Amino acid sequence: MTGPPSASTLGTSSFYDWLKAVGLTPRKSLTLGGLAVPDEFFLDAVRGLLDGDGSIAHYVHEPNRADYPDYRYRRLCVRFYSASRDHLDWLRTRLRLALGIRGALIKQPRELKHDLFALQYAKHASTVLLAGLYQDPESPRLLRKWLIWEDFRSQPVTTRPYNRRKPIC
Repeated sequence: MTGPPSASTLGTSSFYDWLKAVGLTPRKSLTLGGLAVPDEFFLDAVRGLLDGDGSIAHYVHEPNRADYPDYRYRRLCVRFYSASRDHLDWLRTRLRLALGIRGALIKQPRELKHDLFALQYAKHASTVLLAGLYQDPESPRLLRKWLIWEDFRSQPVTTRPYNRRKPIC
């Protein structure tokens, strides 16, 4: 697989043909499958997918304030969205091979429309994924998503500040 055509050919039929050759299709959100991305550019492509059709969430969770008022922990979640399950299956497989992380594929049915799928990574896997995606400080990125990662990364990790209840018996 050769690289993309030169910048002077952007917007031409040769660029369109190259995009089709690597796996992009018309109505891509419904028909997209795997992409022919060389290993050395895979994380760059994933960063682009996250910037375009993904989300990063970072928040503090307080599961039971009545019983454990000081029990709080930070959550981090990365999601990729697509109407193409095949595309997210391909992405999940490639990320497991490249980074050793596992994600959950969630079907989100929508009335009168095509189903939407989300590939979701929990805190540990999201940490590994985002560290890989943002490893090179010079790489292009969507600033608002990168800032969520930086906010998470900049805060110290604390253990769960609660004591277990004593047994009743």
